[in-house]
Amino acid sequence: MTSTTTTTTTAAAQRARSRLALYFDLVRWDRPAGWLLLLWPTLSALWIAADGWPGWHLLAVFVLGTILMRSAGCCYNDVVDRDFDRHVKRTAARPVTRGAVSVREALALGAALSLLAFALVLTTNPPAIVLSFVGLAVTLLYPWAKRWVSMPQAVLGIAFSFGIPMAFAAALGGREWTLASVPPVAAALLASNLFWVLAYDTEYAMVDRDDDLKIGMRTSAITLGRHDVAAVMLFYAVHLASWALLGRLSGLGGWFLLGIGAAAAQALWHYTLIRRRTREGCFKAFRLNHWVGFAVFAGTALDLALR
Repeated sequence: MTSTTTTTTTAAAQRARSRLALYFDLVRWDRPAGWLLLLWPTLSALWIAADGWPGWHLLAVFVLGTILMRSAGCCYNDVVDRDFDRHVKRTAARPVTRGAVSVREALALGAALSLLAFALVLTTNPPAIVLSFVGLAVTLLYPWAKRWVSMPQAVLGIAFSFGIPMAFAAALGGREWTLASVPPVAAALLASNLFWVLAYDTEYAMVDRDDDLKIGMRTSAITLGRHDVAAVMLFYAVHLASWALLGRLSGLGGWFLLGIGAAAAQALWHYTLIRRRTREGCFKAFRLNHWVGFAVFAGTALDLALR
């Protein structure tokens, strides 16, 4: 009897571990580049808004919230795109697409992760809470934009940049603070960051272009056609030039500009990776883009620390 019970318990534990592994795969736990792309501009904005170290509370809210919301977004995106993903080489083996995780499970996990992220936002202030709803709405819209919009990466750019105004609201706002108090630089930084998202997500779309053409998916790589590489480099240039200008107007100096320079050097290296439009080169450029964001953040944080 004891042997049978032990065997049953072991089998149950193995099933639980197997299920957990599927959930980790669903949220891309082994691919942190996704949440790092969200994190670095958010932290840069948080440091600028706080004029330096923002404190452990806000740091924890935005780091953990970024990871949770990116994971929730993966769950939702995979459900919406499951019928398309099975025709794309890179995404055909995703858990929802191949039926290893049900639609109901994926949505339940995504909802749970979103609620945890919202619980973190509730520890900040009303303006940040209101902005979180707007950011969520744009995030939910993005997968559908790929059916209707010729450059859905622009919608993703807004969603991936919404941590910027939230960071300003959380760092500057008290309980009596209103959305009207969010400084114009927050919106300007969001617009600047949108161009970075256009750059790296076009690189990402270039990986799947052949598959996307077959299934009728709309992406910036398809819309831009033979001008894709030139457009990516233009997007990088607009982002880094405008972010540099906004940083200087916010009082940042030499160390900040050094970080911008390091980011620009990486963007030029990415040109060598994408110019031949190979799947491998374009995916490598996308996957390493978080170092561009890190360079900007490191320059920002160092500049403010050494004032």
